[in-house]
Amino acid sequence: MTPDISTAAATPQPPVSLSAAAGHDTAAAAHVPRRRGALAVRILVPSLSVLLVVMLVLSVSVGTIAVPAMDAVKILVGHLVPGMPWMTDGSLTTMQDNAVWQFRLPRAVLAALTGASLALAGALIQAVAHNALAEPYILGVSAGAGVGAVSYIVLGIGIGSLGIGASAFIGAGIATGAVYLLACKGGRIAPQRLILAGVALGSLFSAVTSYLTISTDAQNVYSIMFFLLGSVSAATMPQLLLPVMALIAVAIFAATRARALNALLVGDDAATSLGINVNGLRATVLIAAALLTGAVVAVSGGIGFVGLVVPHVARIIVGSDHRKMLPVAVLGGAVFLTTCDLLARTLAAPAEVPLGVLTALVGAPFFLWLLRRDRADRLGMSR
Repeated sequence: MTPDISTAAATPQPPVSLSAAAGHDTAAAAHVPRRRGALAVRILVPSLSVLLVVMLVLSVSVGTIAVPAMDAVKILVGHLVPGMPWMTDGSLTTMQDNAVWQFRLPRAVLAALTGASLALAGALIQAVAHNALAEPYILGVSAGAGVGAVSYIVLGIGIGSLGIGASAFIGAGIATGAVYLLACKGGRIAPQRLILAGVALGSLFSAVTSYLTISTDAQNVYSIMFFLLGSVSAATMPQLLLPVMALIAVAIFAATRARALNALLVGDDAATSLGINVNGLRATVLIAAALLTGAVVAVSGGIGFVGLVVPHVARIIVGSDHRKMLPVAVLGGAVFLTTCDLLARTLAAPAEVPLGVLTALVGAPFFLWLLRRDRADRLGMSR
């Protein structure tokens, strides 16, 4: 069993075991005071969960068709629990029902799923790549999904009736496989080689996308740009299945690997001495993160910034212990992108701002403000 190195508290005294020393180094390097971990479990996680529910209710209430928040809740409950009297007494119109259940709820849920997935993927990639600037799109997964989507729009090359989403997912899968093969040498994956391979392939895929965009008809350009910049406006209930399954699977996987990820904080050699298969762990985590990114990019397009910033903010608040940080990052990403989607629909109504633009405009100033704080340095922001 992998020693629990993330909660070592005492200063080691001679003689010192390897696991105790590694635990002390991890606690010192990761800055994980127990009181902040307790805050995440007892206060922050429930608070973010409640806030997410509130944002989802607000998101399904706001739009061109006025639906008060309580009426929106009644509609949601009425569909989930058959036989509710208010669904048939005439107090709610068919137009309100369709607006909330058919159009607004799928996009709100997809925004939450996308934010949670990108935050989780970013946290995992940063852990195994030993790079504070690593995030899902640096691996070229988003660019690969873009090639798949644009090929479907421009050339009709896709997965038949499954459409642009399936084509984007296939493109993301091809990009993931290519990055993995290029980064693997002698059975080992070097974090630096993986990042460089991702950047190079991302540039290549972006060039292909740009060429296809400028060579297509004008009526296709808008669809291409809206996908590349990110949007959940066309979400439907069936589209939620793939992101839900991917998020649940990767979240369970990450929970079972949290202690091993903590071990990587002290370096590959120390983690190996603790009995962890570093290469196997790095490979499986990177593949899981890339496929999770591909699953959400396939339906929501290229939405950047979430996977970079949200894990850092979570680390500032609760420290680097992945058992505490990952739940906070997942919920924080869901709340962040749901809020951005609500703003995207209302700031320039009736026009809609692409989500990728808004996440950068909203998140970048806040992130830069965090970087300027001394607390960020103390809690690992600039690691």
